[in-house]
Amino acid sequence: MTEYQSVIQKGPATSAGEQRERAVLVGVDRPGLSWPLDSSLAELARLADTAGAEAVAVTTQKLSSLNPRTFVGSGKAEEIAQLARENDADVVIFDDELTPSQQSNLEKVMDKDVKVIDRTALILDIFALHATSREGRLQVRLAQNQYLYPRLRGMWAHLASNRMGGGVGSRFGEGESQLEVDRRMVRNRITSIRRELAHLSEVRAVQRETRYGSGMFKVALAGYTNAGKSSLLNRLTGAGVLSYDKLFATLDSTTRKFELPEGREITLTDTVGFIQKLPTTLVEAFKSTLDEINGADLILHVVDASSDEFESQIEAVEEVLGQIEAQSIPSVLIFNKCDLLAEDQLVGLRNRFPHAQFVSAETGFGIDDLVAAISKAASATEVLMSVLVPYSRGDLVSLAHGRCTVVTEAHEEQGTRMQLRVAPAFTSQFKPFEVAE
Repeated sequence: MTEYQSVIQKGPATSAGEQRERAVLVGVDRPGLSWPLDSSLAELARLADTAGAEAVAVTTQKLSSLNPRTFVGSGKAEEIAQLARENDADVVIFDDELTPSQQSNLEKVMDKDVKVIDRTALILDIFALHATSREGRLQVRLAQNQYLYPRLRGMWAHLASNRMGGGVGSRFGEGESQLEVDRRMVRNRITSIRRELAHLSEVRAVQRETRYGSGMFKVALAGYTNAGKSSLLNRLTGAGVLSYDKLFATLDSTTRKFELPEGREITLTDTVGFIQKLPTTLVEAFKSTLDEINGADLILHVVDASSDEFESQIEAVEEVLGQIEAQSIPSVLIFNKCDLLAEDQLVGLRNRFPHAQFVSAETGFGIDDLVAAISKAASATEVLMSVLVPYSRGDLVSLAHGRCTVVTEAHEEQGTRMQLRVAPAFTSQFKPFEVAE
């Protein structure tokens, strides 16, 4: 029984051969929605599928303002309970975050064996399912406990009514046989997780500083979940990073070296995907991972060109980049999965986004143009220098070839004469040997 077990533990994840849970999805159409409700609910269905549940029914309500007691109208809540009953549903999933009291009141309306969760709990559940590294699991547990803390009273009632079961929304820790948690315990748990994350963050910071000190040009891949960032990293570097056609297939950042055509090395880092209505607790918990984006010299914003909602997805990613204060970092917009587009669709996108790159990580289409764009961005930060390096300083010649762009090179009696494009981190090392052109 782990110390990170949550009060809504419901058993192990659905495995092959097990019957999938049946879910009723609920959405509310209200003024000011940034996404069409149908699209948001379609995404919720994909999230449910990723978590191991099957959406068997969908219901919506149009409201000018939310009901503070039950989120939807009281009559609609009864209708949802009946819909769950008719479809033999195990769980009702709301597309927006519920307050603790709303969740508790809705549970009282449902049959006792029907769980009520919201989009935030569903996303946390998926993160718990997919986190693999020590840091990733701790980050998820931190977010879960922050989500759990204000819901403790409701969760005790949930336990008392004997609604514990298995499946979606349950992966809030593993292996715990009983629930013994109160506010002080959760506060202590949060403090303990933060302390351990701080230590791991220090280790990650040292690793980052080592990379930064190398003077390498740093590129971070960011984008909406399932846009194909891991596939693109694999295509560019042969990294072999896990890439599935599922939401949040990978959570842990992966950094690989990549050699540009001119011979200089850069780093490419894959990061966790974003999503609309991304819980703020997750943004906070994954801060050390997202710092990989903040430390980049260039962001490759990867977009799923085949998605009908790509424009809204771009906005969602830009919103999170703003939350982590990374919006000022130079970026390149990359439309991936172009192999899934008709020719006229691709032409239309090129006309609308003339400065973007258009690629297919699956087929390799457009990859050469993307690499050229990265090379151009990397060169833009460099300083042009002419140097005469004595033959006794072969280390500087190696540095020039490995970390700089060599424009011209000639061997003379006094040493190697080179015209270089030098990253700011290395100009001081070449400065003593600078000569007039």
